[in-house]
Parts: sequence; C-alpha cells; structure tokens
Amino acid sequence: MEIFAASYVVPMESPTIEGGAIAVADGHVVAVGTLAELRSAYGCAVTDFPSCVIMPGLVNAHTHLELTHFPSWKLRKGIDYSPRTYVDWVIQVIKIKRGLTRDELELSVREGIRIALESGTTAVGDILTERSLVPCHEESRLGGRLYFEAIGHDEGHCSALLTELRHALDTFPSGSFKAGISPHSPHTLSPRFMTEVADLAVSASLPTMVHLAESREELAFLHDSGGKIAELLYPFAGWESHLPPPRRTTPTVYLDSLGVLRWDTAVVHCVHVTPADVEILKHRGVTAVLCPRSNDRLVVGKAPAALLKKAGIPLALGTDSLASNDSLSLWDEMRFLHQEFPSVFTPIEILEMATIGAARAIRRDDELGSLSPGKLADFLIVRPGETGSSSELPEILIERSDLLEVFIGGKQLS
Repeated sequence: MEIFAASYVVPMESPTIEGGAIAVADGHVVAVGTLAELRSAYGCAVTDFPSCVIMPGLVNAHTHLELTHFPSWKLRKGIDYSPRTYVDWVIQVIKIKRGLTRDELELSVREGIRIALESGTTAVGDILTERSLVPCHEESRLGGRLYFEAIGHDEGHCSALLTELRHALDTFPSGSFKAGISPHSPHTLSPRFMTEVADLAVSASLPTMVHLAESREELAFLHDSGGKIAELLYPFAGWESHLPPPRRTTPTVYLDSLGVLRWDTAVVHCVHVTPADVEILKHRGVTAVLCPRSNDRLVVGKAPAALLKKAGIPLALGTDSLASNDSLSLWDEMRFLHQEFPSVFTPIEILEMATIGAARAIRRDDELGSLSPGKLADFLIVRPGETGSSSELPEILIERSDLLEVFIGGKQLS
C-alpha cells in the first residue's frame, strides 16, 4: 500500500480535502481523507506533492481516436480544403477514410491513445469502426468503453455488418475496456437496421451512443427528406434508392419511435434539440455529451446547454475527433465550455462533466471518474497557477494550472 498526498485532494463525489491524501493498493483506491487520518490508519510510505492537487483522471465521453491522423491525411491525399457546410465536411471525411489501410488506422489510434494519456485523459468513450483495432486499446494503459459503430442502408450490407458486430462482441476481451454499440446517427442507418442494432444492444446488455441533432441539415432531412443530406450525401454514399418519404418529425422523436433512446444511451451533440425533444430525453433517462469546440469548428451552432441543464439531463464532455477539433485535450474543452457558457455552468460542474459525469455517460462510473474507495486509482497531479480557497480551486484548475503527473492504477505514466 502507498499513500499519495497533496495540498488538496478533489475527489469529485465528495468535498475537496485540504491537506488531503489517498491510499492505494493493488491498483485501487482504498481510502480518501486527510494525510493525518490516512497516516494514522495505515502507517505506510507517503509520496507527497506539495503545492499540488490530486484529482481523478479525466474521462473523454466521446471521441474517434481512429481519426487522430486526419489533419495529415488531408494533406497527403490532396483533400485539404475547408468544407463550406456540415455535409461538405462529412463527404470530406468519407473521401479520406475510403483510401485508408488498416495499418494507417492503427498508427492513428495509437497516436490518439498517446495524446489522450499525456494530456491527463485516462479513459474514453471511443467510437470504433475497424473492429480489428481493439488490441490497440487493450494493450494501452487507457481504459473506458469502445463503441462499435454501425452505419448502412443496403439490406445485404447491414445483415453482414450485424453478423460482424455479434462476432466482435462475442470475442471482446476482458480488460480495461468494456464494449458498447454506436448506431451512428438518425440519417445514416435504415429504420430496420437502426432497430436491429438497438435490439442487439438490449439483448447483449450493452450501452449505446448515437450522434443526435448535430446540424440543421439533419433536422431538414428528418422533416422533409430534403436538403443537402438528400441532395449531396445520399448520392455520394450510393444511398439514392434508400431516400425515405418525408417523416415530418425531429431526430429525437424519430429515434424514440424506434426504441433507441434508453437509460443507458448517450446522445452526442444535441445542438438542435427542441424543448419537446429535451422532455423526451429526460423521460428516457439518457445522458447528453456536449462537444462545444467541434460544434464551433463545424459552424453548426451551440447546444442549448441551459435548457438541458434545467431539465436535469445528465451532462458529459467530449472532444470528438481531430477531424473536427484542434486537440484531444479535455483541458481545452473545459476552458472553451467555461468561456462559451459562463452563466450556465460553474467550474465544479464543468470538472464533473469531464470526470464523474463522463464516466456515467459511458457507464463506467463504478470504477472511473472519481476518487472513491474501491475505484481504480487513476489520478492526476496538477499544480494550480495560483493559490486560493477551496471554493476557487475548480476555476483555477480549469483556467490556470499545469498537469505534472498521470497515474494509472496507482502507477505513474512513464
């Protein structure tokens, strides 16, 4: 057993402790309290970090680590242009991904894992399309949940993909990652395939993650089957024959009608949800994952954060991928959220969205997201840029601090 001490410990699920410490054994947190209390109880070696803060490792609730090398792929493939609309960006992503080899994807995933860990992210909710890359995650010191992505309209393709998904779930290793399923979005799966994927998740007792109401184009398509998704994306993807009749509904109502929204579903973005949509999300018990920098980069708008918070929707934070963001740093994401919604979220609420809230979103809060007895000893050593009271500490951590060390399972990241 070893005790780690600092000027402050921020457990997240309990009040900040001045002169705090955590006791760690076998990769798990045994106790949290003042240094004096833990010394008296355990009398073991102490590693002290004066003028620092011990806090949980960050949890990135939504990312696509496969796309970490996207910026360099754009340059190499000569597709480095600035998309004018959300649909133009989606088409650019498809163009680039179509020519990639498995080795290229593996290098990209491994780089994403390295960047995440070095920035203090110790767990992720990662969307994975290439199922053979699971070992890259399992061999790393990162943890969290891998969501196998499903996209398609053609019946034969969807049937084959469903079989592939079942096999990937049956052979999923038992390690630091758990499995999940991600039916990509309301407009990229046929109704039948969306239902089959949701049913598979239920039968396997797995959580789901789905992109929801990210753009106005999505709203237009779900309402009248028109707009740029119908005019550009469907023909580009070869889905012209699968264009549905006008549904006259919203993406949220549509997913709910198919039984997709459940208590263990995480919906990502939610930029264009209506008050009626939010009531559905609340009733179904879903968690919303906000990706504010990605939304800003793609110029799709801002999520109605105040509305979601007021409704009591559980909230989490994600970076999305380097195809739509400048970094995989949750520190950058927290700072941006703080600047964009200064009157909506307090600093401690923002820290919660990147730790325990994100762990709940990916259904790993039994082991991750806070410093509590029994949980994994994944924690950070952070030096605040200034001294202040414990009430000021959350804002100082977000805006003016330096990450010094990352510990995974009580062991320092080398």
